[in-house]
Amino acid sequence: MAENKAKKTETFAAIFGDDFSLENNNEKDDGITKLKLETLVPFKNHLFKLYEGDRFNDMVESIKNLGVIVPIVVRKKGLRYEILSGHNRVKAAKIAGLDEMPAVIKEGLTEEEAILIVTETNIMQRSFSDLAHSERATVIATRHNAMKNQGVRTDLLEEIEKLSKAPSLEEYGTSRLIGAKLDSKSEVGKKYDLSSRTVVRYLRVNKLNPKLKDLVDEGKIGLYAGVDLSYLSDDNQEMVEAIISEHTFKVDMKKAATLRAFDNSKTLTWEKAVAIISGESISKPKKIAAIKIQPQIISKYFRPNENKKDIEKVIEKALEMYFTRIKEAEIIEDEDEEEIG
Repeated sequence: MAENKAKKTETFAAIFGDDFSLENNNEKDDGITKLKLETLVPFKNHLFKLYEGDRFNDMVESIKNLGVIVPIVVRKKGLRYEILSGHNRVKAAKIAGLDEMPAVIKEGLTEEEAILIVTETNIMQRSFSDLAHSERATVIATRHNAMKNQGVRTDLLEEIEKLSKAPSLEEYGTSRLIGAKLDSKSEVGKKYDLSSRTVVRYLRVNKLNPKLKDLVDEGKIGLYAGVDLSYLSDDNQEMVEAIISEHTFKVDMKKAATLRAFDNSKTLTWEKAVAIISGESISKPKKIAAIKIQPQIISKYFRPNENKKDIEKVIEKALEMYFTRIKEAEIIEDEDEEEIG
């Protein structure tokens, strides 16, 4: 008992300061209070998947042996408390047979700040690469929005970061949180080791409805295809999801681009969508007449003795890069227009 108490004291001190004392942790002035599990409710539209298997079972065993070491973070919701950080701990505590657990109650939060706590504390406890595409999109979109907002409380962000350093949490290499308004796309990219273009793609995927996001996670919709589908109207997104789920179709980039084109022209119907998604209406492209590249163009970029097949491979790669850049530029331009609007 004394050893467990010492561990808890050390942990709480790491989170709330060296002057924290476990002897008076029932005092609300210390920032921690005990809450009945029956008063806790999950965060609305919680988009992160809960632990399963060995990882969750280990958490249950740890709580049985040591109790809940790191307090959960909640906010008052009527007569109950909405969980911002600690959904897995609450679930594990119930299975472990606990009736109550330590909590930090946050007051006066904006909705953006509440969502920021949910996303940041989730990513602190997991590797970004372990997240599903929809979860990555949520994390990136939340951080992106926070970085665009100069009014985000730095004290709140510092407190979230302090929680991540608690001894009971695994180290996942999280870097310093947001301190000032910077180039949001590039800074978010640095945070998660992603290119700005990838950040933009995830920002688009975050605009998909929840069911389409699930289909992206399941692999029935590719990530790039999800970007195109994110431009569909809400009604057409629902229609596409229903068709995919009903027929277990998959949507690749070509199908998604075709759906987007019909959506833009306001001519996407159920019948047309079924034909596109099933592949019936996508005919094989017509053969393009052979084009001969002038010798002076070839000599400008290649040596006289260059192998013909090698030249063709370089040209093919260059064209692929060219059209990829054009498509990515269109996505970034659309995103920038939305921010201005």
